[in-house]
Amino acid sequence: MTILVCGSMAYDTIMVFPDRFQKHILPDQIHILNVAFMVPEMRREFGGTAGNIAYNLKLLGEDPQVMATVGHDFGPYDERLQSLGISQRHVKRVDNQFTAQAFITTDVDDNQITAFHPGAMTYAHLNRIADAPGTRLAIVSPDGRQGMVEHARDLASAKVRYIFDPGQGLPMFEGPDLLAMMDGAAALAVNDYEARVVEQKTGRKVEQLAQAMEAVVVTRGAEGSSVYAKGGRVDIPAVKPDAIVDPTGCGDAYRSGLLYGMARGWSWPESAKLASLMGSIKIAYRGGQNHRPSREVIATRLREQFAQAL
Repeated sequence: MTILVCGSMAYDTIMVFPDRFQKHILPDQIHILNVAFMVPEMRREFGGTAGNIAYNLKLLGEDPQVMATVGHDFGPYDERLQSLGISQRHVKRVDNQFTAQAFITTDVDDNQITAFHPGAMTYAHLNRIADAPGTRLAIVSPDGRQGMVEHARDLASAKVRYIFDPGQGLPMFEGPDLLAMMDGAAALAVNDYEARVVEQKTGRKVEQLAQAMEAVVVTRGAEGSSVYAKGGRVDIPAVKPDAIVDPTGCGDAYRSGLLYGMARGWSWPESAKLASLMGSIKIAYRGGQNHRPSREVIATRLREQFAQAL
């Protein structure tokens, strides 16, 4: 089954400041802030919601189709996708833009200062769902505003089952926008904070939202996740990770498990169990795409954790 992953492709540049921000930012001078941090440690990671979700689906043995807009500097990511065997059929280049990228500076207390440049992501609407006629399953994840609106609308019109994953894109939308993008969606996937924001903006509790679709899935970090459906709420335990190194991309890894289960007709709790495992595997590695478990390893761990076959 073709799984279409609509979302961002991005570079994440992570810099480490070997001190504490608070020692260099004077509270009474915040109105004329002018600081510079020496960052001797720096790394660049491949990221973006679509890139991360597709990477994890590939680990599971799927052949995902990424739908994203990228810039003139996409060359290194292009080579990576080719090496992974991930199709770029629906990856569109916008030559006068940079690929979306985040610049993240972290101090020794894990405080972060982030600047995000959307670049080519803003032009996500240049991609059309109609250009991927074989799609039977999809996810609309954080991307350009117009692109997210149009992709959700067109998937619903084509009666394609899709997950709506607003994530970091939530501030761009008001309640009516969110309700429109959920209309026709199979599920809403959010973390616990995002769930509260959605409730506030729409005026509807997640239990109410779940009545209008197949499920609402809420992740809660170390506390696991919850599946809300017409039959009520089912709580899924978190899988204990090998190590806690970096949460970047854990939500995307989780969503790959949901999509894999949907493609096989699993129940939502069954899909969420695999999703929980995928998130726990990712968190033991830095960046969103540096974990490399084989499909056999994933299958073994799923069987050990939940007595469930992959």
